[in-house]
Amino acid sequence: MYRCNICGGTEAIKEHIDETFQIDDKPVLVENIPVTICSRCGDETFSRETTEKIRRMVLGEAAPLKSITINVFAYV
Repeated sequence: MYRCNICGGTEAIKEHIDETFQIDDKPVLVENIPVTICSRCGDETFSRETTEKIRRMVLGEAAPLKSITINVFAYV
């Protein structure tokens, strides 16, 4: 049974998202990550297995599918 760690909600949906992580001060985009989203507050949660797979991927156990250039802005 699902229980949100933020609001205590008990209903969630399963989706796939894209997320950017900072690894050694470089942005790394991981696409199509399975996530559980609280229907009440929108908090996104990765499973332990998903978190571990992402960690292994971005630390070098997988080759990137592609590289892209991104624009960077500073909010000052």
